Amino acid sequence: MVQKQGILKRILKGILYLFLASLLYVVVGKFILPPITITQVGAIIQGYGLKRDYVSWNEISPNVKLAAIASEDQLFPDHAGFDWKAIEKSIDDKPKRKRKKRPKGSAASTISQQTAKNVFLWQGSGYMRYVRKAPEFFYTEAIELIWGKKRIMEVYLNVIEMGPGIFGIEAAAQAYFHKSAKNLNRQEAAMIIACLPNPKRFTVKPMSRRVSWRYPQIVKQMNNLDGDPDVAELIR
Repeated sequence: MVQKQGILKRILKGILYLFLASLLYVVVGKFILPPITITQVGAIIQGYGLKRDYVSWNEISPNVKLAAIASEDQLFPDHAGFDWKAIEKSIDDKPKRKRKKRPKGSAASTISQQTAKNVFLWQGSGYMRYVRKAPEFFYTEAIELIWGKKRIMEVYLNVIEMGPGIFGIEAAAQAYFHKSAKNLNRQEAAMIIACLPNPKRFTVKPMSRRVSWRYPQIVKQMNNLDGDPDVAELIR
């Protein structure tokens, strides 16, 4: 009995230390971009390599920030990490006939959630997606509270995969348009963002059918969001 209690104590102590370490990593992440992520390690193992070049907020064109909001999360300036209406709709929506599956990550996944998943957790579907839900909730709430919206967007645009082994907007801008991220125009920004959520399949160059169909829609949504004061305040 005493031995079992000792084992339980060590387990609980280990969990506490892991929690405190992860919380410390969240705090550090407010000031330092992640040295590497699980997804980036995966790209190296799969043979894609790792092409990235982290840049600061002011080195990213407002066009890129606007394209990300227009395509991925139009309520990003307003929500507290989760789009609960979209989540509820995705749960309640039970189609009567077979439909094509939504692209992975498109149903109710906010930019904050995607950032938490990319920086602290792992990609993938199946049962591992459900294992990830609780820590994803914790990290999403933590970065909303500690980082704030601009830092979340800055990290998001630096760490997400935007092509096979291409991570972050600076590496993508150089690979596809031979220019820096701060000089991307509206169409170029939309083309890059259109490769999400599957940049290995939805390629920017050569341009896949999905990207060629999607990016004009993103540009249209960017134009629609131009007059939104909350969006304008966030992306400047």
